[in-house]
Amino acid sequence: MSTPTKTSYPTRQLGKKGPQVSAIGLGAMAIGAFYGPTDKEESMKMLSFAADRGVTFWDTSDIYGDSEETIGKWFATTGRRSEIFLASKFGAWNPDGSNGTAPNSKPSYIKKAVERSLKNLQTSTIDLYYQHRVDPDVPIEVVVETLGELIEAGKIRYIGLSECNADTLRRAVSVPKYGEKVVAVQKEFGPFSLDLEKGDFLKTVDEFGIAVVAYSPLNRGLVTGRFRSRADFDSNDWRLTQPRFSEENFPKNLPLIEKFQSISSKAGFTPAQVCLAWILVEYPNFIPIPGSRNISRLDENAKSAEIKLEPEYVKQIRQFANEADNAAGTRYAEGWIPEGKCIPREQWKGE
Repeated sequence: MSTPTKTSYPTRQLGKKGPQVSAIGLGAMAIGAFYGPTDKEESMKMLSFAADRGVTFWDTSDIYGDSEETIGKWFATTGRRSEIFLASKFGAWNPDGSNGTAPNSKPSYIKKAVERSLKNLQTSTIDLYYQHRVDPDVPIEVVVETLGELIEAGKIRYIGLSECNADTLRRAVSVPKYGEKVVAVQKEFGPFSLDLEKGDFLKTVDEFGIAVVAYSPLNRGLVTGRFRSRADFDSNDWRLTQPRFSEENFPKNLPLIEKFQSISSKAGFTPAQVCLAWILVEYPNFIPIPGSRNISRLDENAKSAEIKLEPEYVKQIRQFANEADNAAGTRYAEGWIPEGKCIPREQWKGE
């Protein structure tokens, strides 16, 4: 595919106190891990295409295999670091496996984690640094204060939380001096995953002007219709371990997938484009970050911010989403779904 002509790509503000970023971001997990073998040369070409296309809000993590290293190599070889608003994460678990899969947000660990990510990414600053999973044993106030020290040191610019609950977010933004640097929360959201609409989470993000960065907006590729059976996945694809893609549940979800394809066809766009465009219409403070591993998929997703969905299709997709929210199988296996809460500040005894 030819290099796109540079034009103005749609943007959204990353929370009321954050900068403008591309309205569709790039989820970079798949270029490093979990989805089977990756063509690194193709990944580098895709990153260049994304930057040229205007998709400049990139999201990675220290547990996404060599995703950080791939992005770091791209920065080093292209000299285009300044064009990218870069997000990474810490604390889901220690990438070296020393802590199993338990979250870790101890201050000493956060400081080690950021140095490792900065080295991997070959940069001096990470624009948005997320707590990847809430550590139940470390008060969020301690986490935000530690991240505040990293802001003062110029190592990060903004703070994000991933898979936190409403109370944890409220506590985070209330931390003196540094709470205002919390500009984004990352949550799974898409037609098959409406969990964040339940309870008071959306009310809380609206109250404090926080952006919602929607990960897995295509529900791990489910809504695209490209997968018709488990045989369509690479044998090392982690999705095969998740309930929604199990031998029992995946066939049950095919009728829903076909229904979404029908709506998309009538709207005149691909299922992925309709899904992403719907999220943008439904929530002005949401920024979807679909994953891509090649240029064609990235370009397909990027166009979602440039199309207009007619109101009748917005309504149809909402009706579909309400139905699909009851799809067979949970979004994560048992034990993987985070509670997003932590101990009160007064219970913290230090490390």
